[in-house]
Amino acid sequence: MNEEIINQLKELEKKENIKILYAAESGSRAWGFATPDSDFDVRFIYIRPTEFYLKLEKTRDVIELPVNDLLDINGWDFQKTLRLLYSSNPTLFEWSNSPIVYMTTHFFQGFKEIINDYFKAKSGLYHYLNMAEGNYREYLKGDFVKAKKYFYVLRPILACKWILENRCPPPMLFTDLVDSVLEERIKPFISNLLHIKMNTPEIGEIPKVNEINEYIEENLRSLKVEIDCLPKEIPKGWDELNFLFLSAVNKELF
Repeated sequence: MNEEIINQLKELEKKENIKILYAAESGSRAWGFATPDSDFDVRFIYIRPTEFYLKLEKTRDVIELPVNDLLDINGWDFQKTLRLLYSSNPTLFEWSNSPIVYMTTHFFQGFKEIINDYFKAKSGLYHYLNMAEGNYREYLKGDFVKAKKYFYVLRPILACKWILENRCPPPMLFTDLVDSVLEERIKPFISNLLHIKMNTPEIGEIPKVNEINEYIEENLRSLKVEIDCLPKEIPKGWDELNFLFLSAVNKELF
């Protein structure tokens, strides 16, 4: 499958006249809890020739391929990426920290060294807290739930705990978060749930796990109080990102 993904990305470079700076897995495979029939969520960052950025008309800064049952591929223009980095977009930090990388470049590896400088803890915390609250409200209130939905709540909760302790983006792998910030008393329940999740088809449902639901509700309350009390963060300026973009365009990375 890796070969198929790389071939599709190379074809995309030719078709769209772009250079892919970086491509990686996002979603359950990158988080380390894919099911037997999980699809592949491929995300990439690309740059176009210089003249593209000098056009007067508005230009599209996203490329999305048609989604099928196995592959979901889309990417961001490098200019869009830098704008999102300025606003500390959590998704960008996740992509750059993925343990499954399909393509990369020397340029992107240099860029990666400064990415965390733009991480704003409070905005990242609100992102993950809102994700956990929304997913819990939508998916985990019934007597029977899809096992995978627990991880769409637990992972952002643990990401919040990581950020509060370390003030940096959380790791992608769920097991890294479990080992670092999950309380010992709840680990057996999560371990059992992880086993069920990774060996159950996407449609599989299980009875609600009361101990985990209680843990989730307790943490949603306490995290909100703690996050609300954090001071507002001052963003970094644009100078470094402007220089980086001009440098990328001038390098003609094709």
